[in-house]
Amino acid sequence: MTATRGDARARRGRRRGGEHQNDTKPPVPREAWTRLAACTAAAALLQLDGTVITVALPSVARGLHVSNSSTAIVLSVYFAAYALLLFPGGRLVDRFGARRVALLGLMIFALGAALGAVVSSLTLLSLTRVVQGIGAGLVSPAALAGAVSGFPPERRGGALGIWGASAGLANLVGPLLGGILTVVFGWRSDWWALVPMALLVAWAVAVHVPRVVHEVGAEGRGRVLNRTVVAAALVAGLTFAVMIGAFYLAEQYLQKTAHYSALGASSVLVVVALFVGAAAPLAGRLVDSRGERFATALGFISAGVGMGVIGIPGVSLTGIGAGIALVPIGLGLGMLFVPVSRAALNSIPDHSHGRVSAVLSTARLAGAALGAGLAGLALSSSGPSASALHTALLVAAAACLLVGLPATAQFQPHPRLPAAEPAA
Repeated sequence: MTATRGDARARRGRRRGGEHQNDTKPPVPREAWTRLAACTAAAALLQLDGTVITVALPSVARGLHVSNSSTAIVLSVYFAAYALLLFPGGRLVDRFGARRVALLGLMIFALGAALGAVVSSLTLLSLTRVVQGIGAGLVSPAALAGAVSGFPPERRGGALGIWGASAGLANLVGPLLGGILTVVFGWRSDWWALVPMALLVAWAVAVHVPRVVHEVGAEGRGRVLNRTVVAAALVAGLTFAVMIGAFYLAEQYLQKTAHYSALGASSVLVVVALFVGAAAPLAGRLVDSRGERFATALGFISAGVGMGVIGIPGVSLTGIGAGIALVPIGLGLGMLFVPVSRAALNSIPDHSHGRVSAVLSTARLAGAALGAGLAGLALSSSGPSASALHTALLVAAAACLLVGLPATAQFQPHPRLPAAEPAA
């Protein structure tokens, strides 16, 4: 009996130790935070690009004398080129380090933006977007791998919360910046503005990101897919398909049907971006304390319910009810960035983070391209009408609840870190 009681006390002690293991987290050096800041700025630039350009597309259509629906190709070809370069970019990161690959990508991105500002046809503009996409495909895996490289696995939730908040900040600043530039200087200024931004970020990466090269052994040359990474890729792709498609349709509806200015339409979407940024740090704390599954499920439920409410036929798309529903949409989308990245990165050895980052980024870009393409298809068939936007929101809500929620079953339901899963 004494031994049994002793064993029970020991088991309780181990459980208590596991419950409080996150309370004694290892310290993080200052260099890790500055590295995170530089890499986060690189990722935010890519996010900013998407929102700035989306706002400018109606003006691009007028300036180049093309239909509104045809401008969707400006987004789609960028995302396609972006996605195609991600796997080569991830391999380069694992071999040569995040710093070198990020700097190369930023230079290519800046070149594409400068060329886009001076072209005179939609075809040439699309080609310059391909150049930008190539640069972005190199920057993205380098930025994510570099951002978490200074943090131990149990502290990555907080770091990725800052990472996700930067995406929200970019979504907040992007529409406002794009609207102001488009209204005051014309659509070409949106492309010009990206050039000095890319150069500034390149300087930050050069100063703060070391030349980290992981040794690639037999395991490092293998595949990096496992159940957790596949589920994370599905969630990431779905999140971006919903977000980009809905934002594109909303911009078109507000400017073309509701007769908002580019700046006015952007201001409406800023509400969503504000809550996306606010939710990301909260998600970081949740995944470090309660595991990835809870935060992901909460995000899908919140975003799905909010979109479902606005998507109901007859609900005003510009009234106060729609404004209230934007709150859970923004919070829900913001909750989905952090758990996806943490789950995937912690299931794979550090020396393969470049390729895992490429997998996640590929899924996000494929989702974004799908969302933009479906939005363009909806515009070409029925125009930016209220009924088209209602239908799109209902489809997005169903995807969140019927596809997103089941995918969360592969994520950790508790904060205990799993051993790296074997690659497929």
